[in-house]
Amino acid sequence: MPRTLEGQITMEKTPSYFVTKEAPKRIYNMSRDTKLIVVVRNPVTRAISDYTQTLSKNPTIPSFQALAFKNISTGLIDTTWSAVRIGIYAKHLDSWLQYFPLSKFLFVSGERLVSDPAGEMGRVQDFLGLKRVVTDKHFYFNETKGFPCLKKPEGSSRPRCLGKSKGRPHPKIDGQVIQRLQEFYRPFNMKFYQMTGQDFGWD
Repeated sequence: MPRTLEGQITMEKTPSYFVTKEAPKRIYNMSRDTKLIVVVRNPVTRAISDYTQTLSKNPTIPSFQALAFKNISTGLIDTTWSAVRIGIYAKHLDSWLQYFPLSKFLFVSGERLVSDPAGEMGRVQDFLGLKRVVTDKHFYFNETKGFPCLKKPEGSSRPRCLGKSKGRPHPKIDGQVIQRLQEFYRPFNMKFYQMTGQDFGWD
């Protein structure tokens, strides 16, 4: 990371940091004052979204169901599949809490980021100690994508919407598969709510 002068904030965004075993120690050794923002969404939706992205690059991969289960008849989930493993947020947070106190974290709801982007961005700005500059004037909802777009309220430039890879329709997944995954994640979600002091409403 580059040196940060007084009055500056240096940011870095890599989703895999949260699930990479070595990351907490490395970041702690670099700077124990680092503030950490973790964006999370319903782990079932997250797994399906992950699968959808992979499928768009490689249409020959097995079905979601085939990858998610070690044994479909017993309902045994395959936790070695990264799309499933990433959503066990409590397990990953445990590793981080060995180095950073909870006060260094802000947990952002991926669902609220879509339904109330200004509200979640308000929380981010407060957490970073910034003046609230980004407000609801900066967002409008793009019906086609199903996501908010960012605009400059002065209207000086084109709005910024998420790229082609975002907002793709998800493949249809059998209801029983979704239900089994919800059951699998429920205890981990409950532990995560407890650890963060935040109920994300996924259950």
